[in-house]
Amino acid sequence: MIAFASENHHNSAPMAQNSSKNGTGSLSLPWSDTVRFIRQLSHDLRNDLNAIELQSAYISELAQDEELQAEIKRLREVVSGLNTTLQRLSKAVGDVTPNMISYPSADFLTDVRAQIDRNFPSNSDQITWAVKVDGTLNVDPQMLQEVFAELFANAFLHDRGNGPLLASARTESGQFVFSLHEPKAAFDSATQNWGRQPLRNITQRHYGLGLNRIRAIIEAHGGELRAQYDQKAAALVSTVTLPVSTGHSENA
Repeated sequence: MIAFASENHHNSAPMAQNSSKNGTGSLSLPWSDTVRFIRQLSHDLRNDLNAIELQSAYISELAQDEELQAEIKRLREVVSGLNTTLQRLSKAVGDVTPNMISYPSADFLTDVRAQIDRNFPSNSDQITWAVKVDGTLNVDPQMLQEVFAELFANAFLHDRGNGPLLASARTESGQFVFSLHEPKAAFDSATQNWGRQPLRNITQRHYGLGLNRIRAIIEAHGGELRAQYDQKAAALVSTVTLPVSTGHSENA
């Protein structure tokens, strides 16, 4: 078992040695080392896949048999899919360095809603919006939209209960507060470390890095990500708070 340690490199080696002496079979690694490993492995594999793509393209030009050309085309599609997966993996553990601009919060939410409609055309009518915001956000719009895309993707794809999603946004006490209520008949996962447990839930082509990345994006914007299960409403409530400069009122 691998346990991710804090970024104190001076303590990581003794921890690993102690676990070995105790026969526990566990190894403590700093998360930064894990990220460097994932980035390097992804980079190396993508280089190999690019070489396969070039070689298969060359073979396709030489081949005269139509059936063989069709098989080469399918091979290239598989290689392209693997390359895309690795690019997403690299992005998921990439550095979060937002380029901030001033953005009216109402305009930003309008853009978010348009993005959700594009990303989930068959599900967007299952969202109830309740928005009343004003003021100006200081954000990287493209990066911050990743946050909302991930939240809605999780809500639509993971054990959703009956009923619509409720997305609400408001400004209060110098904060932009967005909450997403996902109906769930039952929920037994802990939420105290929400977004701080990368690689915990892994499935095919999904590596448990999404919440960790959006939590890092939110914190890079001076905000906070929280989640809690509301037993009375039978809903998982994810909340994003961001600092906002309040001004004239605007409703999205």
